[in-house]
Amino acid sequence: MPEFTGGLLSMEIIAVGIITVLAVISPGPDFAMVTRIALARGRRAGVFCAIGIGSGVSVHLAYTLIGLGVVFASNVWVLTALRYLGAAYLIWLGLSALWPDIRALVGKKNSANAYNAVTDAPGPDQNRNGEVHNSRSAFWIGFACNALNPKTMLFIVSLFSQVISPQTAVWQEIGYGIYIAACHMIWFALVALALTLPSVQARIAAIKSWIERAVGLCLAGLGIKLLAS
Repeated sequence: MPEFTGGLLSMEIIAVGIITVLAVISPGPDFAMVTRIALARGRRAGVFCAIGIGSGVSVHLAYTLIGLGVVFASNVWVLTALRYLGAAYLIWLGLSALWPDIRALVGKKNSANAYNAVTDAPGPDQNRNGEVHNSRSAFWIGFACNALNPKTMLFIVSLFSQVISPQTAVWQEIGYGIYIAACHMIWFALVALALTLPSVQARIAAIKSWIERAVGLCLAGLGIKLLAS
């Protein structure tokens, strides 16, 4: 690259670094999802959810790098479809977190399942298979949460069209993409690790169910807000 490899490139790297960190740590559906998964399923599932969120960013990066991001962003029907899909997914996740309360309200008790859980204790192999399934499920939940988020799409498209210069080499853009995905994975993995520390767990043990309810309401509320926007 010619002259662009000087101060302008350094400013671009700094801008991408700062903007990405600020965007990642700002509260949103991804934060709510990692919180819910980590509190409900444990540290391992929370970390896998974080990896899924970072992997979901790659979907937006892929079509942006091949030039489709601007096309999608400029077509209302694409944004509308993605908004409806993302909103429906968030509402479904929120309702699934509130489902035990909803089921209790309509009078359906789950005593049979509780009895089976006590009498049929799983063996080591079942526990191992359960952990693998739990981690895989958490990964795909995080992946879908980010891949269906229209705000992530607009963030990536805006970053690559307004902050990153057209003169930037492809390998540099790929490097930015890896950095953005890594920031998502690292930040949300740290959130999951922090929420599952023994000291934190001891403090929130009495209100853990209420936190999950609040997160469920938050996810459903974000979905409704996304539909209304």
